[in-house]
Amino acid sequence: MYGYVRKANSQPAWLFPFVVIVVMLLSVLPLARLAMAGIEALLRGGAWELITDPALWRAAWYTIETALLGTVISVLLGCLFAFLLTLTDIPGRGPLGFLFVLPMMIPPQVTALAWVQMSGPSSPLLKALHIAPPLGSPQPLYSIFGIALLYGVQHAPLVYLALRAGLMALPRDGVEAARLSGASGFRVFRDITLPLSLPGVIAGAAIAFVSSIGNFGIPAILGIPASIFTLSTLIFTKFSSFGPRTFGDIAVLSAMIAVISVAGLAVQGKALKGRDYRVIGLSGASAAFALGRWRLAAMPLLWAILFLMLVAPFFALVAGALVPAYGVPLTFKTASMHAFTEILFRQAVTRVAFSNSLFLAGMTALGLLALTVLSAYALTRRKDMLSRIVGGLIEIPYSLPGIIVAVCFILVFAAPLPVLNITLYGTIWIILLAYFSAYFAVSLKPVMSAFLQLDPALEEAARLSGAGFFRRLADIIVPLIAPAAGASVILVFLIACNELTVSALLWSAGTQTLGVVIYNLDDGGSADLASAMSVIVIAMVVTMMLLLEILAKRLPKGVVPWRS
Repeated sequence: MYGYVRKANSQPAWLFPFVVIVVMLLSVLPLARLAMAGIEALLRGGAWELITDPALWRAAWYTIETALLGTVISVLLGCLFAFLLTLTDIPGRGPLGFLFVLPMMIPPQVTALAWVQMSGPSSPLLKALHIAPPLGSPQPLYSIFGIALLYGVQHAPLVYLALRAGLMALPRDGVEAARLSGASGFRVFRDITLPLSLPGVIAGAAIAFVSSIGNFGIPAILGIPASIFTLSTLIFTKFSSFGPRTFGDIAVLSAMIAVISVAGLAVQGKALKGRDYRVIGLSGASAAFALGRWRLAAMPLLWAILFLMLVAPFFALVAGALVPAYGVPLTFKTASMHAFTEILFRQAVTRVAFSNSLFLAGMTALGLLALTVLSAYALTRRKDMLSRIVGGLIEIPYSLPGIIVAVCFILVFAAPLPVLNITLYGTIWIILLAYFSAYFAVSLKPVMSAFLQLDPALEEAARLSGAGFFRRLADIIVPLIAPAAGASVILVFLIACNELTVSALLWSAGTQTLGVVIYNLDDGGSADLASAMSVIVIAMVVTMMLLLEILAKRLPKGVVPWRS
């Protein structure tokens, strides 16, 4: 018995080594291979030509410039919604919060396509409303500001969620004491709320910046037509024109993205230094401010912002799907369901994309669930430095831009596997493995939360009664963590089903995903088909988010990100 089970925590002796091996394969090996490729490129001297290329530094500057501008927009939007929805008595906080988080769940290429359809002289919707700019006017989104604006829209929910978590822990008794002392609402906000919320603002800004650095969908659709390349789109173009130095070049470019991302996180750490506030006493969202007559201005403002962020782009996307070609105004004569019929029933590539995305998302969600149940058990039962290191290694691929994860797996699997002599590159399996690596942390979080809330007495009683590990897992643990496991499956499925950044470099003929096909259709001039596919994808996203909303009451705190 003791050869099989650890006495200290009833954990099978094989379990933790198994988790370590999985983490080594999904995280350590790909990252180590990327580092080796970069070092080899530097030692061969091939990297020198790349480093001295002005296009590289122009792309690096555009990457930083758009990310910084996008972060500013994200912070402004995220802070406005976080403060008003968390600390005030504004009505409709639940629907407003749900809708504000929605852009984060929509694929970035869909966001970019929707905004392109909503603006410019060729917009079918603006033409139908007779407010389109004159023909020949430039598309305003094909610019640095256009990319930054959509970064801001896409990543503002990240700032909102980071700040909201801090606001929920504000000292209720401190706020009430300040009010009893005669302080006005503005004085309380300025002297208590704002200083205590700064760590959340800084953390949200850092997350938004890093997410912007690695974003591919938005700069691909808005930047490439205007010859504005960021580092992620430069990697894509170099990989498209494959040559003998391609692997070395993309390793160096990936390292630059990682360095900029780490620099952003280092600035966050510097800004947070000395701001480690500890709340003593009661805390909670009931420390709210009454808006009074300002409610009449705040409500229309928030709904107007959501209309511009969500509703108008979605209507523009629908309009773009209903017309025969981009630039044709939407009228009763031009409206047609042809694009939807083509997407769903006639286009072989779109049927393949739906099949591939559903297969990859389903396999990733279910496969990771099996791994995360075992990993969460091992990591929560074992509380030492090694388990913390393993937990940190699981987080690394998710914190890196998806394009770096894709490059890592290309480098690992470009050659046939030793002994087996099987090539995974160019197959759907390399995408699946990359998804496992990228979304391991997403799957683990809700399951870990559930394990931390379990009382070990039940399992211990079963163990003393002679129940083996898998029997305890099936009869006691899995039923208790089932709601969190369901949330884990939905979250991973939601993210993986609409993914583009990872699969953009890994797909080949027959392995296209929804994100790849939407980008390729738009790039190939079939804007109506790309719009129709995007509308279907948005409907899928909203449906899955509503499923999570229905499950929310049975889930551990923090699993559904937009709820308290």
